[in-house]
Amino acid sequence: MDERSDTAPGRFAAECAGMAVVALLWLACLVSGLGGQRVTQAVSNFGLIAASVAAGLACLHTARRSSARHRRLWGLLGASALSWASGQFAWTWYETVLGRDVPFPSLADVGYLAAVPLAAAALISLPFAAQSLAGRVRQVLDGLMIAASLLLASWVLVLGTLFRAGGDNAFSQAISLAYPIGDVVVGTIVLFVLARARLSSGSTGISLPLLGGGLVAIAVADSGFVYLTASGSYSSGALIDAGWFFGYILILLAARKPTAGPVDEVETHAGADRMGLFLPYIAVVGALAVSTVGQLRQGNLDPFAAWIRSFIILALVGRQVLSLLENLSLARHLEARVAERTAELRASEQRFQALVQHSSDVVILVDLDGTVEYVSESMSRVFGYSEADLSGQPLGQILDAEAAARLLEGLADVAERPYGVLELELPLQHRAGHGCTAEITITNLLDNPSVGGLVLNTRDISERRQLEDQLVHQAFHDSLTALANRALFKDRVEHALLRTRRQTPSVAVFFLDLDGFKEVNDSLGHAAGDLLLTQVAERLRACVRPSDTVARLGGDEFALLVEDATDDGDLAVVAERVLDGLRQPFSVNGRELHVRGSMGIARMDSDVEGADQLLRNADLAMYRAKAAGRGGFERYDPDMHTELVQRVQLEADLRRALEDGELFLHYQPTFDLASGHLIGAEALARWRHPTRGLVPPTEFIPLAEASGLIRPIGAWVLREACRQAMAWQAAHPDRKPLSLSINLSGRQLQHAEVVEDVAQALRESGLPPESLVLEMTESILMDDSENVLAILRQLKQLGTRLAIDDFGTGYSSLSYLHRFPVDILKIDRSFVERLSHTSDTAELARTVVRLGQSPQLVTIAEGVEDHAQFLALRRMGCNIGQGFYFGRPMETEAIEHLLSEEVAPARTPSTKR
Repeated sequence: MDERSDTAPGRFAAECAGMAVVALLWLACLVSGLGGQRVTQAVSNFGLIAASVAAGLACLHTARRSSARHRRLWGLLGASALSWASGQFAWTWYETVLGRDVPFPSLADVGYLAAVPLAAAALISLPFAAQSLAGRVRQVLDGLMIAASLLLASWVLVLGTLFRAGGDNAFSQAISLAYPIGDVVVGTIVLFVLARARLSSGSTGISLPLLGGGLVAIAVADSGFVYLTASGSYSSGALIDAGWFFGYILILLAARKPTAGPVDEVETHAGADRMGLFLPYIAVVGALAVSTVGQLRQGNLDPFAAWIRSFIILALVGRQVLSLLENLSLARHLEARVAERTAELRASEQRFQALVQHSSDVVILVDLDGTVEYVSESMSRVFGYSEADLSGQPLGQILDAEAAARLLEGLADVAERPYGVLELELPLQHRAGHGCTAEITITNLLDNPSVGGLVLNTRDISERRQLEDQLVHQAFHDSLTALANRALFKDRVEHALLRTRRQTPSVAVFFLDLDGFKEVNDSLGHAAGDLLLTQVAERLRACVRPSDTVARLGGDEFALLVEDATDDGDLAVVAERVLDGLRQPFSVNGRELHVRGSMGIARMDSDVEGADQLLRNADLAMYRAKAAGRGGFERYDPDMHTELVQRVQLEADLRRALEDGELFLHYQPTFDLASGHLIGAEALARWRHPTRGLVPPTEFIPLAEASGLIRPIGAWVLREACRQAMAWQAAHPDRKPLSLSINLSGRQLQHAEVVEDVAQALRESGLPPESLVLEMTESILMDDSENVLAILRQLKQLGTRLAIDDFGTGYSSLSYLHRFPVDILKIDRSFVERLSHTSDTAELARTVVRLGQSPQLVTIAEGVEDHAQFLALRRMGCNIGQGFYFGRPMETEAIEHLLSEEVAPARTPSTKR
C-alpha cells in the first residue's frame, strides 16, 4: 500500500507550474539559438542532465516512502533515470567540456542503453489484479504480438535501412540497432500497461498517464536520435532533445504527485479491458499494413521481416486458441455456477417454505379490500383457522366490527406508501371461541411483482399481554392487600386534582395509621400482622364507594381518596364509618384483636399545589389526631403546617444552641423532711433562645429526643451539673456532701454510650459517684426492659445511685422493684396533691410511701405545695421533699445562698416560695 503523501495537492500544482515555466524557458533557448551553437549545445546537455537526475532522485525518494509492492517500481525507474543521466554526463563531457566529437560507441551508450531494460523492468513490476493461467499466457502473447508488430513496422521503416547501411563493425551495428529495439520494447510495455490499467489521476497511488507519457516521449526521442544519426543530420540542441527533457520532467511529476488513497493493485475496468482486448489486433493490422506497403515498394520482404510476419500470425493463432479454450472453460464454469445457483435457489425456496409454514408467526397476503389471497399453514396452529376457511374471504370476518374497521384503515394507510410498514394490535377471535390479542405488521408489497399485495405478519401476543398486565398490576398495587400502592394512589390523586380544577367538586384524602399495630407484630409475629392488614384492607373497601380509591402506603399506613367531597359533614361521616369499622374486633389465628386507627383528613383547597402537598397535609392531620388520643380523626388546618415549619426551625436552632452556649441549668433543691436541711438538688436544662426568649422544656426536650440531639445535650448536662456539684462540695467541706439528681431520657437509656457519658462526667469533675443520682421514669423501665436492665447495672457499678421518677403511675411497679437496682423512689405529684383532700386519697398516698419503704429504699415526694402536705408526708415517714413549698428551680447563685444560710424549711416555709 502506497504511503507516499508528502506532497499536498496545492503544492503539487505549484510544482507543475514551476516545471512548465522551466521547460518553456529551456525550449526557448533551444529554438532561439541565442549565444551560438556551443551555447545551445551546453544548455541542451546540462538541461538533460538536470532533468534526468531530478527525475531519478524523485523516484528514489518516492521508493523510500512507498510500500513494498511499489517500492520496486519507483526504485527501478530511479535507477533507469540515473543510468540515462550518467550516459548524458559522458556525452556532455566529450562534447561540451573536451570539445570533441562523441565517439561511437562510447561510455555514453552504456548509460543510455542500460536505462532501457531498467525502465522495462519497472513497468513489468507494476502490480496488476490476479489472472488465471490462460489469461496470463494470453497476456504474454498480446505483448509479444504488439512488440513484434512494432518491431516489424520499425524494421520496414527504419531498422532495415540502418542494418543494410551497416557500420564500422558488427558491434557498432548491434549498438545502433539496440536503441530502436529497446524503444520498441518500452513502447510496447507502455501501451500494454495503459490498456490494462485504470487511467486514474491519483486513486491508485501511481499516475500512469504521466509515467507512460514520459517513457513514450523518451522512446520517441531515442528513435529520432537513431534516425538522425544514421542520416548524419543530428547535433546536440536539436528539437529532438525536447523528447528526453519533457519525458524526464513527466517522470519527475509522476513521482511527486500526491496519493489520494492507498490501493494495493492496479485495477482494471470494462473500458480498459476492451481496449486491451483490441490493442493487439490494432498493432497487428498496423504492422501488416506497413509491411505490405514496404513489400509493394521494394518488391519483396527480406527474410527477417518475413519471419516476424510469420511469428505474428502464429501468435495470433495461438491467442485465438487460448481465447477459445478460455471461453469454453468460462462456459463450463458458468454452467456449473448456474446449476449450483439453481440448487441454492431451490434449497432456499424449500427452506423459506419450511420456515414460513412452521413459524410461530402467521403470514397472510391480502389485497386492498382485506381479502385473503394466501395464508401460511401456521394459521391453523396459532389461531385454529385453515387455509380453506380464509382463502378468498375477508380477513375481517374473524375480527369484531371495531377491529375490522381499524384493519381496513391500516391497509388503506399503508397502501398509499410504497413499501410502507404499519404495526397494529387487534383483538382476534380464535376458532375455538376464546379471544386473542394479535400483533399485526402490515407491509406494502403491491409494487413487488413477485408478491403484488399487502403482507400481514401476525403473531399471538395474548400471553405476553397478560404478563404485561400482571406486571403493571404488581407495579401499582400492594402485593399483600392488593390495594393500590403509593405510586398508583399518587397518580390517581393527581388526575383527580386536574379534574377538580376544571369542575366544581372537590377532592379529599384520608390518611390512616393503625394504633397498636406494633404490639401485634411484637407479640404474635409478622405473619399475624399480615393477616390483620389484609382484614383491615377488606373493611376499608367496604366503607367507601367503588369509585373511591383505597391504598396501602406502607407498613400500617393506609390512605383513601374520596372524590366529589363538597361538604365537611360528608367527610366526617366517612371518617366515622371507617373508624367504626375498625373498632369491631378482628379474628387472627383464633385470637380476637382490637385495633384502632388515627385518621387525618385534607381537602383540595386553593393553596394546594399537587398530590404531594395534599398527602402531606393529611399526614400532618393524622399525627395531630394520634397526639390527641387514639381512635379519632382530625381535619387539616394550615396552622399544622406552620407548627411543622416552626418545629423544623426550632430543631435547627437547638442544634446551634448547644454550640453557641444558649443552654444553661437551673437547680431545684431537695430537703430532708425530718431535719429540714438542704441535702441535694435536681439539675434541670433550660434554653434561652436569642429571639424567642426562654423555651419551655416541654417543647425542646421532646424535640431533642425525636431528633437524636438528646445524647449530646444529656452529656453536656452531666458534665456541667457534676462540675457544679463538685464546686459546691469543695466550697462547703464541713457539711454533708450535697447530692445531685439528673434525669435520663428513654432515648439515652436505649444506648450503652450513656454509661461512658456518666463515667466521663465523673472523671472530669471529680465528683464522688455516690453523690450522683440518675433519675428515670417507670415507662422507661417497661420498654425493652432487658436492655435497660443491663445498662442500669453498668451505671450501678460506677457507684451512682438510681431513682425512679413519677413512681406509682406505671402498670406493674411491684413487679420490677426487685429486678432493677433502684435506690430511690420519687412519689408522683398526683399522690401528693391528694393529701390536701379526703382521707381516702391520703391513705392511697400513704400506701405508695410504704411501698417504697418496704425494700428499704429512700422516698422522695415530688410537688410539695403547702405546709399541710409537708406535715402529712413527714408523719408518713417520707424521707425527702421537693416542690414549690421548698423552692422553685433556681440559678446556681440561689443554691449557694441556701447553702450559706442552712435555714430549715419547716420553721420558715414562706421564705422558700
